[in-house]
Amino acid sequence: MKLDIGGSETIPAPVDALWVALNDPAVLIRCIPGCKSMTETSPDAYKVEMQLRVAAVGGSFEGAISLSDKDAPKSCNIQVSGSGSLGHGNGTARFDLEPEGDGTKLTYKGNGEIGGLVAGVGQRILMSVSKHLIGRFFVALRKEFEASASKGVA
Repeated sequence: MKLDIGGSETIPAPVDALWVALNDPAVLIRCIPGCKSMTETSPDAYKVEMQLRVAAVGGSFEGAISLSDKDAPKSCNIQVSGSGSLGHGNGTARFDLEPEGDGTKLTYKGNGEIGGLVAGVGQRILMSVSKHLIGRFFVALRKEFEASASKGVA
């Protein structure tokens, strides 16, 4: 099953600070829903362990994430692959950052291929779950910067 995502969000942080956060495994572990660990295997490559629930089906997932074509602090390509009790998948995504007011506009687009048990829930449900998880990521990312601002750290 193919899955396409895309959109944009404005984050209340300067471009440079957002770039640093998006390249920091500690921040990403706190922001990616279900992420249990993110271990660097080589520069810009990580092993990821997640615990996810899709519709009524939950399970563990192990995968790899690699970053490429980085143009700091403007854009980056991401490759993702993995498998687990929910099935398997792989995909690519790109994000672009640009100043917007007092914050940064993050535009993202990606596509992937998903198979196994998770693909059985249907494309409409999977798109809904994907949007929900992406939304949770951005809520957590905004909280990272709100917490930094309240501590006087940028």
